[in-house]
Amino acid sequence: MSWINVTTFGDLLVRAANNWADNDALIFPDQRLTYEELLAAASQRARSLLGLGLRPGDHVGLLMANCLDYMTCLFAAQLVGAVVVPINARFKSPEIAYLVENADLDIVITHDLISEYANFGDLLDDALAENRLGRLKHLVMLGNSRSGFLSEQEFGHAAETADRTLVDDYRARVSLRDTAIMMYTSGTTANPKGCPLSHEMLVRNGMNMNASNYCLNAQDRFWAPLPMFHMAAILPLICCMDAGAAMLSMTHFEPGQALHMMEQEGVTLAFPSFPTVTMALIQHEAFKRTDLSRLRRINNVAPPDLLRQFQDAFPQAVQTGAYGLTEAGGVVALNHPDESLDSRLTTCGKPMPGLQAKIVDPDTGIELERGLKGEILLKGYAVFDGYYKSREKNQQVFVDGWFKTGDLCLIDETGSIEFHGRIKDMLKVGGENVAAIEIESVLVSNPAVALAQVIGVPDQRLFEVACAYIELVPGAVISEADLIEFCRDKIASYKLPRHIRFVDQWPMSATKVQKFVLREWYQNQAD
Repeated sequence: MSWINVTTFGDLLVRAANNWADNDALIFPDQRLTYEELLAAASQRARSLLGLGLRPGDHVGLLMANCLDYMTCLFAAQLVGAVVVPINARFKSPEIAYLVENADLDIVITHDLISEYANFGDLLDDALAENRLGRLKHLVMLGNSRSGFLSEQEFGHAAETADRTLVDDYRARVSLRDTAIMMYTSGTTANPKGCPLSHEMLVRNGMNMNASNYCLNAQDRFWAPLPMFHMAAILPLICCMDAGAAMLSMTHFEPGQALHMMEQEGVTLAFPSFPTVTMALIQHEAFKRTDLSRLRRINNVAPPDLLRQFQDAFPQAVQTGAYGLTEAGGVVALNHPDESLDSRLTTCGKPMPGLQAKIVDPDTGIELERGLKGEILLKGYAVFDGYYKSREKNQQVFVDGWFKTGDLCLIDETGSIEFHGRIKDMLKVGGENVAAIEIESVLVSNPAVALAQVIGVPDQRLFEVACAYIELVPGAVISEADLIEFCRDKIASYKLPRHIRFVDQWPMSATKVQKFVLREWYQNQAD
């Protein structure tokens, strides 16, 4: 019988450095760090935090693009028992101002690297001009110095004033149930909410993913290019650290560079996870001549028809999916590679050990039989204790110890979870409930469609009808009428999209299309 030896996030790095000192820990296209080097750099920055007066439980905001500095600062905070608050690099100044105050940040660390989204120094200047500083004491700018920020040199000098023994002293005091990271969920029409995640839920989730599904070894190369402020980067990192494997990332995702990197490093597992990333790889002109023969697993979350396309594109790898959410440590269930293709296309696997799930009627709360759709509720080690400073919201989302996810799912006869969209992502067409994901699945089965997102829009006769925003495959041409006709014999007439809008770019949060922005687009056009 196997067992999981859970530790704190900081101790996980110490253990990896002791066991695999010379193994690559993090690889970027032009930089890399071994586990020993990562620990040394994180320890130095941990002393800098102490030199500035930071102590266990203080809140450290990180506003950066993907880079090695991100990880050294992340682990610096973990080594002294501080709480890391990753700041979404897509946030605008008002959102950052809100987060600085709401998250009770004591320090924000950023860098002069201008991301694909913005200049972080400008964003912070604009955000803090609103005087919503809360308890913020320090701003640090890595790279070139900037007025109003502590320079990288000053940050480094702060380490000289710190007692070297304090890092190990504070690290030894960290409890598994202490908060390691506080993620802010992407907002829809409201401000994002802080989700405090404990050391246990993070580390145990990553270890469970590795032990139960990925089975990494110290020679593996795990490509995980998603933003480091997202759980889809943190969990692959923990998987790698559990095994002494290397995680590969990129500052800016560019499919040609990604394919070159994957071939050069001999990637064995890939975690693109979202259709926009995977589709960009497949559609790149270098894809067919890139040697990805060592790739044995690839993770994606998408409708079944799109997952089948991805499996066909990577025949050497086993395509698996997952179900999860930030409030439950990122991942609740994963497909096992031994499952049948149909199971891997239509379900997300069974809950990981230590987690429970049940389906209830969203209106009555009564538990439903297997095979029936309803709201999925979760319980177990990976479920957080509640949103930060949101007592009223927490009273709404917890029922007898179960967390109400707001997700529409079913649990089949084998115990596997099927995801059918967000309950609030439901349309009410002439009194009939319609899941947006059902229409999206049909649309992406058309060979001309790369990605489809469906929203509900007002209709005088039916109250609400479907509007589909469509990104076409490069070079493809199809009319609105032809696309609606394509759907006509595949779904009931009331589910047909009544409006089609073609787009080249999407309004994104960290990794998801922001449907509330699509609704704003539609309303602006209607006006």
